[in-house]
Amino acid sequence: MTAIPVLRRRARPVAAARRGLLGGPAWLPWALLLPALLFALTFKFIPMVEGLRMSLYKVQPFLGDEWVGLENYKTVLTDSRFRGALGHTLLLGVGQTVGALVLGFLLALLLEGSSRTLWVLRTAIFLPVVTAVAVIGEVWRILYFPSETGFVNQIAGWFGLGPFGFLSDPDQALVSVMVVGVWTAAPYNMVIILAGLAGIDRTLYEAAAVDGVSRWQRIRYIVVPGLRPAISVLLTLAAIRSLRIFTEVFVLTGGGPAGSTEVWMTRVFSLGFQRNDLGVASAASTLLLLVTVLLTLGTRLATRRTR
Repeated sequence: MTAIPVLRRRARPVAAARRGLLGGPAWLPWALLLPALLFALTFKFIPMVEGLRMSLYKVQPFLGDEWVGLENYKTVLTDSRFRGALGHTLLLGVGQTVGALVLGFLLALLLEGSSRTLWVLRTAIFLPVVTAVAVIGEVWRILYFPSETGFVNQIAGWFGLGPFGFLSDPDQALVSVMVVGVWTAAPYNMVIILAGLAGIDRTLYEAAAVDGVSRWQRIRYIVVPGLRPAISVLLTLAAIRSLRIFTEVFVLTGGGPAGSTEVWMTRVFSLGFQRNDLGVASAASTLLLLVTVLLTLGTRLATRRTR
């Protein structure tokens, strides 16, 4: 008999949880999410489905679309400019991912701590993350001015180097764009790695100090294994971001000079909005979506921690 009131008291929190955190009916959270869901449906998922449809047609806005099946995909896969753009995309993606990860790791090690000075420095270094990529690209385009009066060339001149062509030189343009990408992404990686460093058990450092472990050994055997979840997140985000590189390339070079920095997205842009070949552009975008999903899943599987 005494168990029945106890069971009733235990059932009350469950019933309250079913009513939702806001204390209202269970449908209330969905009602609050409805505007965002409608926004995503209208501006993301419906255009995505429309892009899949257009990839199977020769799009002629005033003459009617003509069914071509997989011909647009064949055009993309056999186009030499698309293959070159894919190579540039992969080079930029790998270079920016590795460079930003290493630089972010070093910044996190240097700026780990709780003093006010470090807080100010971390805030200043984080500014590129909250700045529009187009603005960053325009600033770096000015810094890269390819003459002796350019800011970067003036600094290089102090060491007897240069002047360099940077964005105007086909042999240097891709590396110059890569440097901008590393500079932009490294502060974000620093913040994620700092969060990972905060989760490492400090007693491990104390035990390592007692055992006389060197700094390099502490980083290798304590810090890096402890940062595995953070590195997994960063690599997953980098896998998504690397194949969608567009804004910085478009602002800095527009894909030039002589196509030396043309990436997948700038090629799609030129086909879709300059040549009005929307069918081939849609097919290229669909392939990019498929490759991004596969690369993301592969990165998650490769970095998943085995238990």
